[in-house]
Amino acid sequence: MNEKFNKGLLLTSLGSFWWGFVGVIYFEMVTFIGHIELVVHRCLWTAVMLILTTFFLKKWKTFLKTISNKNNLFYLFVSGLLIFINWAIWIYAVATNRIIDASFGYFIMPIISVLLGYIFFKEKLNQKRIFSVILVLVSILFMVFINIKALPWVGLIVALSWAFYNLVRKKINVDTDIGLLVESLYIFPFALAVFYFIASKGLNDFSLDNPGLSLFLLLAGPMTVIPLFLYVRGVELIGLGATGMIFYITPTLQFILGYFFYNEEFSLIKLVSFIIIWIAVIIYLKDLYETN
Repeated sequence: MNEKFNKGLLLTSLGSFWWGFVGVIYFEMVTFIGHIELVVHRCLWTAVMLILTTFFLKKWKTFLKTISNKNNLFYLFVSGLLIFINWAIWIYAVATNRIIDASFGYFIMPIISVLLGYIFFKEKLNQKRIFSVILVLVSILFMVFINIKALPWVGLIVALSWAFYNLVRKKINVDTDIGLLVESLYIFPFALAVFYFIASKGLNDFSLDNPGLSLFLLLAGPMTVIPLFLYVRGVELIGLGATGMIFYITPTLQFILGYFFYNEEFSLIKLVSFIIIWIAVIIYLKDLYETN
């Protein structure tokens, strides 16, 4: 049991670290190509990576079974749109020096998920979780009331898109990687069309004339898929409660990188708002620890 828990702890920590540190460093390094082309490459090479892993893991029967269900196809189309929005806004945040705002989104995402679980699945809320939700709302309203320009809309879209993505995926019972493959295949033709448009205008950085950069951009696929596999496998081994606490490695590292490494602006208004959020997170994590 301890060995299983330790393995799950390690895998989840690696996945969270990858999202919070390795992913940020990688995508920030290639933002010079423009966030639109970078989003396109993330969509294209994620699909390719998942096709390869499906071959390697011999999961085509699972794939065919998944797409034979019309209910699955509908929900995966909706979740595919949501994850595309999440990817696009997050890369936009990295490209425009809004990593701290994105970290705000990932700090509040689990708490928003608690609220959505209550609304859509009638999941019970105890006093501590209700208080955490209220503090998140207070933090957002504080920024709106003090200065609408300080509202981290990037973080809010990141949080809402990911929280609703998890909500939609909870509606169906499909393997995480197969579900992501179907979502990627929905996005793939649109991403390909956008890349064709960019290339036809001569605005693309990805080309055979620059093989080094092109190979580096191919890593957008593994950078997306690998941490997902690590994190989801960790969830399977130790459950949502423990992994929910470990996930906070991701926004913590993003915040540290944004503030200390990329020297992003961090106003007094945002500081006060983040303090409120951190209090909400501490209360939420304490409750998770006590109930798991």
